[in-house]
Amino acid sequence: MRIDFFEQQRYNQRKTFFIILLFIGFLGVIGYGFDYFYIGEDFPYATFFALFIGTINALFSYYLGDQMVLGSVGARPANPSKFKEQQLINIVNEMALASGIPTPKVWVMEETSPNAFATGRDVRHASICVTTGLLDTMNREELQGVIGHEIGHIRNRDILTMTIVSALVGAVVLLSDWARRTFFYSGGRGSRRDRKGSGGIILLIVLILIIIAPIIARIMAMAISRAREYMADAASAEFTRNPLALASALEKIQSHYDKVVDRATDGTAHLFISDPKGRKLTSKEGFFANLLSTHPPIQRRIMLLKEMAGIPAGKPVF
Repeated sequence: MRIDFFEQQRYNQRKTFFIILLFIGFLGVIGYGFDYFYIGEDFPYATFFALFIGTINALFSYYLGDQMVLGSVGARPANPSKFKEQQLINIVNEMALASGIPTPKVWVMEETSPNAFATGRDVRHASICVTTGLLDTMNREELQGVIGHEIGHIRNRDILTMTIVSALVGAVVLLSDWARRTFFYSGGRGSRRDRKGSGGIILLIVLILIIIAPIIARIMAMAISRAREYMADAASAEFTRNPLALASALEKIQSHYDKVVDRATDGTAHLFISDPKGRKLTSKEGFFANLLSTHPPIQRRIMLLKEMAGIPAGKPVF
């Protein structure tokens, strides 16, 4: 069955919205539990303070993160005097025109692993960076597919989305840490209000929930990251009108999966089109593997792109 790339983008947009709403509700539950049972307040002062601190940290990354990321991987501006890099610049211009956004800055990093990422706080301050390995491995159509994917991230404002998620994760982690410290220093007694009769069982449930909250928060963040990857794949198909170009590029990336991007870190790994750390978990399919990965399985992404082109998933791209 042929998949419509517009519907694929709408589906993942709805999925992102639902998970963020769930995330906010989760923060509200553990925040109120901490404020009520440990602080003894009806108004969630600690929750708002944690969210404020998380937002400040996230905004710092939002406004300065692009230069930090580009600097950390040793990126340099693309050189028009080199044929492959001039071709890259041309393709970025084409895909920006197709998507209706200003042309991002183009960067190159010296890495043999074929990979790419987009960064920048909005469409007017965006950058795309590719590895020299990507330029050496891909033909023009495949490179178009990869750049279309990165342009999709920029047009969909994924950096802003993940900044909001980062603020929520930061708030949850702070609340969890404060709750553990409060529980430890109070000898596990909770607030004066709790000792008057709220019940030890409820207190225990709240404590367990708060302890595992950072894990749940990161699982939610990874789910959003995977949804944005699927959206960007569908956006590439929209801009190029050639889903098989990205499918072929992903097949080549998968064949070089054991090559890692040496300068990538756990903090920047989610930005790349494929996990730059080459972790086996990301390449596997299955409930738990999918649950704990920032990227969907490459094979699953290839299958969806083939279905967008009306090709049975089992057949090779070319």
